[in-house]
Amino acid sequence: MADYTFERETRTPFSEAFVVKDGGRDAGRLDLHFAGSGIVYATLCVPLGVDEDAVHELIAEIDERLVLTTDPYRDDFVVTVWRGAKAGVYSEELDEEDDDTNGASPAR
Repeated sequence: MADYTFERETRTPFSEAFVVKDGGRDAGRLDLHFAGSGIVYATLCVPLGVDEDAVHELIAEIDERLVLTTDPYRDDFVVTVWRGAKAGVYSEELDEEDDDTNGASPAR
């Protein structure tokens, strides 16, 4: 069984974003959106090699540890899963800093 932890990156009144870790290594990214209509929507991004059983296990952990603790009376939990590879982190602020360092590439 995986040892999932969730590191919150951002939070608004109706949404949260997390880095998903498994035993200390990056295992995915999660965006949660609490629609206010009793439905919680999620976008879960995992690496290509993650199998279907592991996806279901992770969704169950997210539901139990993040969703139900925030909205215990939710009617539905709808998860869209993407499998792929991290392409990088892009930011206008990082691009501006790179301009000050004589054309260095942005952090990716």
